[in-house]
Amino acid sequence: MKVKFKYGIATYSGTIDEMVYGSYRDDKLCIGREYVYPRLTEYNAAIGGAGANLAILWASGSAEYKANLKEYAQRNGTENVPKTQLPPNSYALFIKLIYAWAVDNPSIDLGTITSEDFGLAGGDVSTVKNAIDNGYLAAVASYDDLTETF
Repeated sequence: MKVKFKYGIATYSGTIDEMVYGSYRDDKLCIGREYVYPRLTEYNAAIGGAGANLAILWASGSAEYKANLKEYAQRNGTENVPKTQLPPNSYALFIKLIYAWAVDNPSIDLGTITSEDFGLAGGDVSTVKNAIDNGYLAAVASYDDLTETF
């Protein structure tokens, strides 16, 4: 439905109470609709399970590996990320490289992988240097010192 606001407010985009508002036609038209919670699917459950399991995997990693990934995140932020964007942190980069690695290794189930499984199968990403060499992370000018294992 078309919405008109009081107090000189022309349009609004976002959710208030039980309504969702959208701004259209260069902020001259506002459309409102009732908020409907999306239907959850098996895919939602699978992604949520994988995310929870990867958080456990991250927690089981060595402090040295996490420090190396943090150092890489700082270097990547200055060399590869535009100044208008926030650079990803070490955990976000870990999730990115794990998902990229899983695409190349379809037998890996991110919802059930354990740190022992990762230690056995994760040679390509066991160090930050290996992850960069194998194309799972963007290269930075100096990364030969990032060799701590997971």
